[in-house]
Amino acid sequence: MDGEWKRVAVPLLCAAGVSVLLLKWREQQKVKRKLQRAREKEIQQAEKAISLFKAQALEVHKKLNCGNAVLTESLKQQKEFESHKDGLLYGIPISIKDNVDYEGYASTCGLLNKLDDPAVKDSVVVSVLKKQGAIPFIKTNIPQGLINYECSNPIYGRTVNPCNIEKTPGGSSGGEGALIAAGGSILGLGSDLGGSIRIPAAFCGICGFKPTRNRISMLGLSSGVKGTKTALSSVGPLARDVDSLALCMRALLCTDMFTLDPTVPPIPFNQQVYESTEPLRIGYYENDGYLQPSPSMSRALRETKELLEQAGHTLILFKPPQVITAFHELVLRGNLADGAVTLLKHFKDGPVDLSLQFQATFWGLPKFIKKMMSLLLRPIYPRRAASIDATSGVSSPADLWKQHKEAEDYIQETLAKWEKLEMDVLLCPMLGPAYNFNYAGKLFNKPIFNFMDSLSMRYEAVWVCR
Repeated sequence: MDGEWKRVAVPLLCAAGVSVLLLKWREQQKVKRKLQRAREKEIQQAEKAISLFKAQALEVHKKLNCGNAVLTESLKQQKEFESHKDGLLYGIPISIKDNVDYEGYASTCGLLNKLDDPAVKDSVVVSVLKKQGAIPFIKTNIPQGLINYECSNPIYGRTVNPCNIEKTPGGSSGGEGALIAAGGSILGLGSDLGGSIRIPAAFCGICGFKPTRNRISMLGLSSGVKGTKTALSSVGPLARDVDSLALCMRALLCTDMFTLDPTVPPIPFNQQVYESTEPLRIGYYENDGYLQPSPSMSRALRETKELLEQAGHTLILFKPPQVITAFHELVLRGNLADGAVTLLKHFKDGPVDLSLQFQATFWGLPKFIKKMMSLLLRPIYPRRAASIDATSGVSSPADLWKQHKEAEDYIQETLAKWEKLEMDVLLCPMLGPAYNFNYAGKLFNKPIFNFMDSLSMRYEAVWVCR
């Protein structure tokens, strides 16, 4: 009897075990299929989002002429989503300025001689964006040589302001400012040497952040002039709100950034400081003694000051030292130390954009003519005379080293004044509202905060209607 029971029981137990295993396997297969469907749905949603943003960006481009190239490789990147699922920017479409290298695409800087020179690999900042799950999908327009507060060049033409197409969106990150303000992108990357993130943000009514130099890697960014040391460029984000800027900075300041470019200090984004509600000591000035702000900009600054005081912050009047001398002798002469020879070489291979012809013609004058003009104008227009003389550059390496020493001394003088007042931040006016076409090319704003190697941010305070 026992033998018969065993003969019956053993097959039954085996069948039960197989059934249990089969049920578990089927459940596992169901879970796998469910996960696969979820992943496919997620990828489809991401692909749909990218497609929608590309379509929207193209519609915006038709109206504003703000794009230079649609990055078709972004479709291939979508297939690698799974490996970047934990990224802070997972699935977010992002626009990038023309001079940010993206493999296979030229970083032209609006210069004809760079048009047929595609990047051999991604810039560090693009590589980090991809590792954080972001999807660069379009390159945006810039002024010729990146040296104008307009956004026009002989290759891609003129970008117009989305708030008023009769005005410029600013430069040199003007394509970014226009695209984001018009809803064609929610987050973009620009670069800033003398206001190139902050001015388009101001002209287009969005937010922009210029970090301290080398806070974000500059490896893989193109320029018309490399090697200058007086005022240096920075990479930074543009968006419609401040929180998006902070998210982008938090994503970029990661181990991948510090590994790909060891020269970047390995300091992550400090979320605690960003979210702090501690009262601040805020320096401010309405007029730096060099440029008179527009009435609307002065009003915006005064209203912001009042709101900050109501919020419990302490506002302290701050006057930057020797602004006129610093601009002429340190910033302008330092950035044009060779008399603009290196920059103007790029213009020989093609036409000079209309918005830049005044500057290019003037910078190309022989040095002795500039000196003569400066001498004649000095009794009547001393500041104009000093500006003309500064564009002659320096006379020798010894003069350049002397200029660098004077720049270092100025930085220390300003920082000492800052520390004496125990300031946390400085509130100051911006250029604006947006200018008419071909006017900005006659200006050269003071890149004091690049020269000082300090961070700067532009946010929306008021709208100005005409």
